[in-house]
Amino acid sequence: MDCELVHGAQKNLIGARPGLTVWAALCSLALIALPMTSHATEEPDYQVVRKLQEVELRQYAGYAVAEVLVPGPAEEAGNLAFPILAGYIFGKNKGERKLAMTAPVTQAAEPVKLQMTSPVTQAPAPGGFRVQFVLPKGVTAASAPEPLDPRVMLRDVAPRRVAAIRYSGFWSDANYGEHLATLQNTLRAAELAWVGEAVYSRYNAPITPWFLRRNEIWLQLADAP
Repeated sequence: MDCELVHGAQKNLIGARPGLTVWAALCSLALIALPMTSHATEEPDYQVVRKLQEVELRQYAGYAVAEVLVPGPAEEAGNLAFPILAGYIFGKNKGERKLAMTAPVTQAAEPVKLQMTSPVTQAPAPGGFRVQFVLPKGVTAASAPEPLDPRVMLRDVAPRRVAAIRYSGFWSDANYGEHLATLQNTLRAAELAWVGEAVYSRYNAPITPWFLRRNEIWLQLADAP
């Protein structure tokens, strides 16, 4: 299955840089530890409401995320965030086990392992960069296990409409910049406005060949749910 990272950034987020080996190792361990399935990694639900050449306008349903705010630069934000968020997903959290009514009645916290989903996202935020793991369907911020690491925050993302452009290739500034420009120019030509920062979403582990990678850039549309 895929073991991927991120909602947005304006630069190459990890690429072949120092610290990548940590992320790659964790991804590889996740691939070994989790059962292999024949279906694609779970993603947030969305519907394509319109297509503009290479760009899809998508209506996303709401979903929950585990997120962490880390300092820049953008190139290192993912490396800093991934071990923290992966720790939460793989059991560094409080799970509640309800026991039968006997004497005495006890309750204990146990780690809960959550299914890996995609994409992982990164976006600029005040004070640094916000990196998010999308939580599995049916999990809300209220029902998700409580993080043991206080840096991990749980949040519900409201339904929204985004413009997305999909591409393959290397995780590079040049590749990102080229497709962000195409996305923005397409929206301008259609007289569609967007709000907030671009979100860079990646769906594959670093071990995935560059020509098989799925990369996306999202822009949230203005005046849309």
